[in-house]
Amino acid sequence: MAAVVKKFFIASMFMWIAPLAILYGFNHNLLPGSTNLSPYSMTLLSGFLAVISVNIVIAFYIYLAMKEPSDKHEPDPVFLAAAKASVSQTTQKPEVSSESLKKED
Repeated sequence: MAAVVKKFFIASMFMWIAPLAILYGFNHNLLPGSTNLSPYSMTLLSGFLAVISVNIVIAFYIYLAMKEPSDKHEPDPVFLAAAKASVSQTTQKPEVSSESLKKED
């Protein structure tokens, strides 16, 4: 379980760091070729690349989640028993219809 949380935390950090690094690199002329662009083109290109970087991080996180073994995750038996008892208890109660409530009034 700790590995899943760690992967989520790392992916979340990259979803913040990657677009900010791209925007910083364009605004401070750290990326090659960005000095030749007009301000309008630089804004569009940096924004587009920042959005694409977030989508790449999300796709990579989904890929890692799909690679997780599904047989490793077993439900807690105590929780499962309580859930089954709760469902069977609610299905055994007779439902009170709105017509019977109107008749009582």
